Amino acid sequence: MSSHSHTSAVLVVFMALAVGVGSEPLAEKSCDVVGDESTESQMEKALLKKLEPLSQIRFNTTVEIGTTENYAYHFRVCREVNSSLHDFAGVVQMDRQSGKTTVIGRINETQVFNGSDWIMLIYKGGDSYGRHCSGEKRRAVIMISCKRGITASSFSIISEEREKEQDCFYLFEMDSSVACPAEDTHLSTGSILLITFSSVIAVYIIGGFLYQRLIVGAKGMEQFPHFAFWQDLGNLVADGCDFVCRSKPRNVPAAYRGVGDDQLGDESEERDDHLLPM
Repeated sequence: MSSHSHTSAVLVVFMALAVGVGSEPLAEKSCDVVGDESTESQMEKALLKKLEPLSQIRFNTTVEIGTTENYAYHFRVCREVNSSLHDFAGVVQMDRQSGKTTVIGRINETQVFNGSDWIMLIYKGGDSYGRHCSGEKRRAVIMISCKRGITASSFSIISEEREKEQDCFYLFEMDSSVACPAEDTHLSTGSILLITFSSVIAVYIIGGFLYQRLIVGAKGMEQFPHFAFWQDLGNLVADGCDFVCRSKPRNVPAAYRGVGDDQLGDESEERDDHLLPM
């Protein structure tokens, strides 16, 4: 009896584990670049990785042409629009009148390339045309333009080209910062010169101030390095004729060190007695 109970318990545990494993959500399918894995473009893989921040966003737009055509379009970046269908559909068209859905492009047939400020994402392998385009499979072309500060916006359909014999496509556009080039953060030549000039000025003022105060013993405004020179320069700039119009002597830096007794001359003994009235 105990052996039977033990067997039943083991079966219950295995069933619980099986249910737990089966209930785990499957990872969503992502874009598969056209071609064998060994020949896939590294540039395309890098661009798809750049688009990864948009993969969790669902994009929708509608278009109405007269009274006969009223469609809604659903789009995801490198993800299935409806992952429960497992049909790889990346762009789906839904007729809002009849409810019919048509796959425009699939993520397992992806192409991607870029320019300086845009990325072109192409899904091939959509449902076949009927009377148009020689019955070829539909294709979605999504133009992603650079717009800084915006994760994604303005998804809309531009046109459907279906009047040709082949290479027909649906053209969409949207804005996103992921299509923007990396911002150039290095300093320009002017910035480097400005920083260098500012540093030299700071060293001149601080070093000169310390020298004037600690070595020369200057006080007040005289602590400013070359104070007399800058004062004269200010006068010159003020009226432009310091050397012609002004007759006052040029400023001379004051001396602050004491003078010894041995440097003093003898006082004159000359008297002014002869100037007194007799």
